[in-house]
Amino acid sequence: MSKTAATQTAEIIDTAAFDASKATDQFRAFAENGLEQSRQAYDKIKSHAEHTQQSLETTFETAKQAGSELSLKSISALRANSELSFAHFEALVKAKSISEIFELQTAFVRKSMELAIEQAKDFQATSTKATEDVIKPMKSAFEKSIKDLEAA
Repeated sequence: MSKTAATQTAEIIDTAAFDASKATDQFRAFAENGLEQSRQAYDKIKSHAEHTQQSLETTFETAKQAGSELSLKSISALRANSELSFAHFEALVKAKSISEIFELQTAFVRKSMELAIEQAKDFQATSTKATEDVIKPMKSAFEKSIKDLEAA
């Protein structure tokens, strides 16, 4: 029984040796550290969100410009095709013989195909450039995010 009494006495002495002010200081330091880490995390998230927003705005503006450029190319192609067709129709009306009509028709088909191929190449080049330009801001934002994650 004396062992139990000695243990109880030691526990009472240990409890009395507990300093609440040290525990409070440790808890305060822990809370301040957690608050600082939360602020840093918030600042990082805010920075990434702002960068993403800027990238999206740039992407949308670029997409708008690319769409306008493609629309203008479409209108130009339609105009060229219409002019070619009207010129062909005028030539057909002025034709004097069937053989001349066949020659005009053959030349028209050849010119139409050449023009279509040229327009297709032009559309392809413009769309490829537009796609690259539209993707570029988001690609750089993604690469920056990956780099930041690797650094963390």
